[in-house]
Amino acid sequence: LAFGQGLDRPIWQPALAVTQPWRLWTAAFVHLSPLHLQANLLGCAVVAAFGVVAGLPRHATWAWLAAWPLTHAALAAQPLLLNYGGLSGLLHAGVTVAAFQLAWRGPRRQRLVGLAVLAGLAVKLGLEQAWLGPTQAVPGWDVRIAPLAHLTGAVAGLLCSAAAQWIAGLRPAAS
Repeated sequence: LAFGQGLDRPIWQPALAVTQPWRLWTAAFVHLSPLHLQANLLGCAVVAAFGVVAGLPRHATWAWLAAWPLTHAALAAQPLLLNYGGLSGLLHAGVTVAAFQLAWRGPRRQRLVGLAVLAGLAVKLGLEQAWLGPTQAVPGWDVRIAPLAHLTGAVAGLLCSAAAQWIAGLRPAAS
């Protein structure tokens, strides 16, 4: 699945969104090269470690899961991005969820870490300039990156994390 060939592989394709909606999930499993897969797996390990060390609540996991299809669906905002595969957008959602949760509910030190991560992520997204085009060649990479996926992931992660926190706040405390 990671290295499927041709456009019939389960990558995200906005043109097939209505007839093949499962691509909103499967796109994260498709990678365009071994380096792309290795980088995304390393990123997944870092995001998972961040979440474990932060001691995130269960609703953070649900927020990340909800952000998954939204991250890819929002890519339709760039009509020139005809297809997309990889975990990077979803990883940006995960970092945003974790940082938001720390900034929102943690003790002072954790809130500062969460805010610093969110600020760093905002700077990174600004430097990537997703508005310049659907993909960008980056030195050292053997595939073109889609900065819009990073941006849509971060926005989806922020929205889903805020919603999950709001819903969790409405629930009575466990006795």
